[in-house]
Amino acid sequence: MELRFSDKGIEFEKTLNSLDKFVVGFTEILNKLSIKYVIVSGYVSIIFGRNRSSEDVDMILEKLDFERFCELWRTLAGEFECIITEDAREAYEEYLLTGHAIRFSIKREFIPNMELKFPKTALDHWSLANRIRVVMNKNELFISPLELQICFKLFLGSEKDIEDARYLYDIFKDRLDKGLLKDFSRNLKIDDLRHKYLR
Repeated sequence: MELRFSDKGIEFEKTLNSLDKFVVGFTEILNKLSIKYVIVSGYVSIIFGRNRSSEDVDMILEKLDFERFCELWRTLAGEFECIITEDAREAYEEYLLTGHAIRFSIKREFIPNMELKFPKTALDHWSLANRIRVVMNKNELFISPLELQICFKLFLGSEKDIEDARYLYDIFKDRLDKGLLKDFSRNLKIDDLRHKYLR
């Protein structure tokens, strides 16, 4: 996979797997509605070729008012369904507004699913504000800044998460902002893990 870098982001072509196609279909709707989002966690390594399975994709969505959320809900309903609740108001008021995620899958399927939440933490807000544009086979989507993604994966600490972090670091180490990487490492208190795994 050849990655092309520019001021506008990262562009590449790859053979799309079923998870890629699911993400493309979902983000296409968000892009058309001009809703700001950022993809975080495991799928960020998968999109760049890491060969591992995942049943869900994690996404932080800008905080929407209920009217705009309903527009999104209605537009998604053509192809996707919420597997948490069938009621838009319940999804909005009892889940998203209380800091919980909702999940969407393709109709009559449960896997894979897209986990959506509004930003809760300072890191959520920073990730959304500083998202990276990716163009995969001419499909536009937005991912978490890699420095934060790598450090947060080390912070999570499972074997899978550590391998995700190492995979991204190996690909992008010559393009990462090392100062930012150190800042996130200190903030998340994972300096020892960074020194151990990122070489």
